[in-house]
Amino acid sequence: MASLGFVPFLLLLFLEGTTGRPLYPLPSKIENKYKQPLQTFRPYNIAHRGSNGEIPEETSFAYMRAIEEGTDFIETDILASKDGALICFHDVTLDDTTDIAKHKEFAHRKRTYEVQGSNVTGFFVVDFTLAELKSLRVKQRYKFRDQQYNGKFPIITFEEFIAIALDANRIVGIYPEIKNPVHINEHVKWADGKKFEDKFVETLLKYGYKGAYMSDNWLKQPVFIQSFAPTSLIHASKLTDSPKIFLIDDVTIPTQDTNQSYWEITSDNYLEFIKEYVIGIGPWKDTIVPTHNNYLSVATDLVARAHAHNLQVHPYTFRNENIFLHFDFHEDAYAEFDYWLKTIGVDGLFTDFTGSLHQYQEWATPVPGKDDKNSTALLHKIALLILSQEKV
Repeated sequence: MASLGFVPFLLLLFLEGTTGRPLYPLPSKIENKYKQPLQTFRPYNIAHRGSNGEIPEETSFAYMRAIEEGTDFIETDILASKDGALICFHDVTLDDTTDIAKHKEFAHRKRTYEVQGSNVTGFFVVDFTLAELKSLRVKQRYKFRDQQYNGKFPIITFEEFIAIALDANRIVGIYPEIKNPVHINEHVKWADGKKFEDKFVETLLKYGYKGAYMSDNWLKQPVFIQSFAPTSLIHASKLTDSPKIFLIDDVTIPTQDTNQSYWEITSDNYLEFIKEYVIGIGPWKDTIVPTHNNYLSVATDLVARAHAHNLQVHPYTFRNENIFLHFDFHEDAYAEFDYWLKTIGVDGLFTDFTGSLHQYQEWATPVPGKDDKNSTALLHKIALLILSQEKV
């Protein structure tokens, strides 16, 4: 039986599938004056591409579902279309997570470009206008996940993503990535001569995202800017004081813009340098705790050293399916959460299953004053009632 909270989601799901257009205003006009604040007393629950364990990634309803399930931040990857529109999409090609193969009118668009030192062939986002991208529909990346939502949702823009967060019934942060900036800046040119990073920050500022970490402005509209490219983060730091996270890839993959090795960018000297521009790092979890034959090995000192440099650590990506869980956790996602939050001591987790992480945290580290839940809920309803009356 569907919960009451899930009924509106299902209704919107039906309407979105039939109309193909967003059902939220742009830009958002809902003030957060009466909204429940972001929790900051425990590590952050970061909805990796939305609740994409259930619904195709980076779609409006993957994000709406994540908010419904209790996420602190909704995370997205930002790319640019041929005509310079910023969109939410992970891959530089459309092949794996859209129905591009069904669109015979685009069959001649397949290209081969060099991306991060390797030749990649496919239908590239940068070769399509926003209108063309909007004609596509998104599908689930993994065959072992629920396929029933394939073909129902369009690609969304950065602005539509922001509107989803701002229109939530509580304060929900956003966690956008400056994705593949070298590739984007090579293939997409803006008439005003600005760079991808400039357009990215301009969009955030346009919708009120500003302020240092934990400032009043940040708490009203929380944001973390993330990137694997250190030069992009340094450039963005000249444009905004919003907090930034330096993403760190596998030990075999150098940085895309500066060609630095994993070992260089995780050295104490580099952490001391980069902390002038970022407040944290986002490493792949298996570089923090290496594995052997799908068992955990001895943890590295990366988290301890990052904390010594006053940097937060938000590792990625936590997934519930057994194929992604190491044998140490006995097919128990809660055991994995417990290990990373209590033993390793990280400050946030990127997860495909934000509902599971939220339920675990509510059990392990409940909101202070949980006994006052009923009175808090009543006050929240009163606040929403006041807000609705102001809008009449």
